[in-house]
Amino acid sequence: MTAVAAGAVVHGTVAPGFEPVRDAFARTLAAHPEPAGAQLAVRHHGRTVVDLWAPDTSADTVTGLFSVAKGIAHLVGALAVQDGAVDLARPVAHYWPEFAAAGKADVTVGTLWSHGAGLVAVPGGFTVDELADDAALADRLAGQRPWWRPGSGYGYHALVIGALVAEVVRRATGATLAQLYAERVRAPFGLDLHLGLPETARDRFVPVVRATGAPAGSTTAVPLERASLMDLAFNQHAAVPTDVVALASDPRVHAGGPSSSGGFGSARGIAALYAAAISGSASRAPLLAPATVHRLAAPRQTGRDLVTGEPDHFGAGFERIASRFGHAPAGAFGHSGAAGALGFADPGSGVAYGYARSRFGAGGGAAPENGPLVGAVLDAARQAEATAPR
Repeated sequence: MTAVAAGAVVHGTVAPGFEPVRDAFARTLAAHPEPAGAQLAVRHHGRTVVDLWAPDTSADTVTGLFSVAKGIAHLVGALAVQDGAVDLARPVAHYWPEFAAAGKADVTVGTLWSHGAGLVAVPGGFTVDELADDAALADRLAGQRPWWRPGSGYGYHALVIGALVAEVVRRATGATLAQLYAERVRAPFGLDLHLGLPETARDRFVPVVRATGAPAGSTTAVPLERASLMDLAFNQHAAVPTDVVALASDPRVHAGGPSSSGGFGSARGIAALYAAAISGSASRAPLLAPATVHRLAAPRQTGRDLVTGEPDHFGAGFERIASRFGHAPAGAFGHSGAAGALGFADPGSGVAYGYARSRFGAGGGAAPENGPLVGAVLDAARQAEATAPR
């Protein structure tokens, strides 16, 4: 359906009681016309309660979601832990012997997956071919000396954490992360959320573009001796510095499906991923047991992220949503993406949230409009719980 709410036209539907979410979405469109291509989808205890999109896109448009892929990687990693194939307390080298090089023999899986191993980069930087290939990244990083003492702090491994998770999973299970995601998550739950851009979705693909005023990617490498951890983590010291917007349109990324930056899909797909994690479906149990869910959002290391400066940023790989949006519950876990996308699950309220847009603003990460949208969703979910028949 099409509705005029709060001064802007929106498409889609909301369940009774979630009308304030539609109004908040419309206000976002009216106040910030730059989030062109925006989609918002929410499930509550597995049931779709919000399915909205802007007039200049469609419900099933697929776009580049960048680090939303990390949520996929960490969910597959959580399944490997839940199955007993991976132990967060074991040294990474137990599964991946080559990782022990350069003083990393005692680094645990938990430290690695929570961005604490200090492996944000290699001195010469990565090529796009390497960034598009998880196995190539893992091979380069296995012998790398950490940029800080592992466990002494943590910092966002922006372009590589998915590859590091994937390599541990592959060594422990014998299957690639992409295979496990397809077999255990994407296909069984019918998710329109992908690592890489499949041929079947290319006719629905809309590339990410820069918002007005967003800076263009740099073409000049930052000298290694002057590079900050942020520069290193985002590959700005490479001979050809990485332009993250360009990655989402690069055929090598489409084909390779890197699990740090190669997410493609829709808001519906993002919400469905997190609903599968905590609520399951009519015919399938939730992917994660309550005990596993509890471990995901608890911070493994507290303090400021050495790369981004965010406080208490990560749990067992997933971003802690409360660190970005103070009104979000402490138990909410998920991941954002560079063009503004956000996906998360809140086990306490049963909310699974997905937001996507095809316009990259300054700064990257979860777009600012997620703040009021998340607030409206959680308020509506609480009200639905309070008025539900007992």
